[in-house]
Amino acid sequence: MSSIAVRQLMRMIMLSLLCGSSASGRAENITQSTFSSQDLQVKLVYCKTCHGLAGQGYRGSSSMPRLAGQQAEYLENQLSAFVEGRRKDKFMSKVVSVLSPAMVRALAKHFSELNPKPLGGSTRELAAVGKTLYEEGVPGTDIQSCAACHRPDAKGDGACPRLAGQLPDYMVRTLVNWSKERGQDPNKPDTSAIMAPIAHSLSEAQISAIAAYLAVLE
Repeated sequence: MSSIAVRQLMRMIMLSLLCGSSASGRAENITQSTFSSQDLQVKLVYCKTCHGLAGQGYRGSSSMPRLAGQQAEYLENQLSAFVEGRRKDKFMSKVVSVLSPAMVRALAKHFSELNPKPLGGSTRELAAVGKTLYEEGVPGTDIQSCAACHRPDAKGDGACPRLAGQLPDYMVRTLVNWSKERGQDPNKPDTSAIMAPIAHSLSEAQISAIAAYLAVLE
């Protein structure tokens, strides 16, 4: 069995354990305010089958994003977005639906405190172009300086996410498909709406350059 098939099988097994077998069990899990350390470890094992043992992300047929060092507030907001339908994913939507608010906070805190080396995967030349775009944007257009919100070190702040060390192919996929990746429910706009005009104005070449630069930041 290939490594990809093994990972998919592990995801399905862990998903069945997380989701339980009855609607009443799911409802009880959602409303509980406390949990054991063992409960937390079970959830973390599932998260790490996709996002890497240290939350560093995973590069495969479909890249999984880095969670390590991410702003806890941002992680909490995005998990809530899956619950509320502002973001949709056949795996994440099911996983998050069984998490209590306390568990969401615990998971966000855990990953925010990790700091593995980035996986990289970009060229120095392309990263140099991306650095200029990240720091300066493109004057006279909707492409503003990324550093203005995500900080010069790209580590984010509160609800504004960390981008440093993110997998470049994940970044490219997210920005190129921004309308599908974010704000999927027009009746429930969120803070990600500020990125829409920027993402839509960036060319794929510019996106690739910015992603290359971010991939090497620690």
